[in-house]
Amino acid sequence: MAAAAREEEEASTAARSRQESEGEEEEVMAVLDFDMLCASVALAAERRKDSAAAAAATVEAGGGGGGGGGGGVQRMWEGDVVLDCLEDRRIALEAACCPCYRFGKNMRRANLGSCFLQAMVYLISLVAILVSLIAFSVTRHNIYLYMGLSSVLLIAIYTGYFRRRIRKQFNIRGTDSSLDDCVLHLICPCCTLCQEARTLEINNVQCGVWHGRGDTICLGSNGEGNKAFAALHKSSFVPIKSPELCGMDRTSNGANEHEPLVLSDLPEQ
Repeated sequence: MAAAAREEEEASTAARSRQESEGEEEEVMAVLDFDMLCASVALAAERRKDSAAAAAATVEAGGGGGGGGGGGVQRMWEGDVVLDCLEDRRIALEAACCPCYRFGKNMRRANLGSCFLQAMVYLISLVAILVSLIAFSVTRHNIYLYMGLSSVLLIAIYTGYFRRRIRKQFNIRGTDSSLDDCVLHLICPCCTLCQEARTLEINNVQCGVWHGRGDTICLGSNGEGNKAFAALHKSSFVPIKSPELCGMDRTSNGANEHEPLVLSDLPEQ
């Protein structure tokens, strides 16, 4: 009897030891699984962080957010150079009557210089061409003719250089050669200025930032909003507080920015 009791005690002790060993193994496996889970979560978070940093670096290299280059998005000029030059008559009139002013406004929108300085450079070049031609017609000296031709080439190279800057800044489709841009400004400068102005105004470019067709139009007293753009995107209400406030960012002044803007002074129907 004593032997049987001893054997039964040894069997129960062995069973308890096996259960304890199995419990310890399960705890170890649970700890290992938890460690592997933490490691996989940390690795996934690190990968997401690296991908976000790479995307931010790509956007900055493309021109800075919505403004600039737009990453790998290929944009196009608005309309043809010659065939669509009269699409916006206001722009066509400005480019034909005062191309220096139109060129300065384009450079200001693209953030490539002051409107006044760029317009003055263009105006001085035009005056040099005109004076050279008048002097040649009076004196018949070839030197004045050469000076006039040189001024024409200089203004074509100058404006063609900034047209290429616009193409590279906003990733507009075109050839890699700067010669085409210079030739366009040499052959038909007014039509080329019209195309550049249409592209910048229709896509709502402000201070070198490409907002696109779907963004808010900046309305003010200077009347630079494009009529074709307004016709494509008609809205029932245009909330404007004052003509001086002309910003692309909407401020809510403590209100919920997701709520629709409603004019408070409209009569009840």
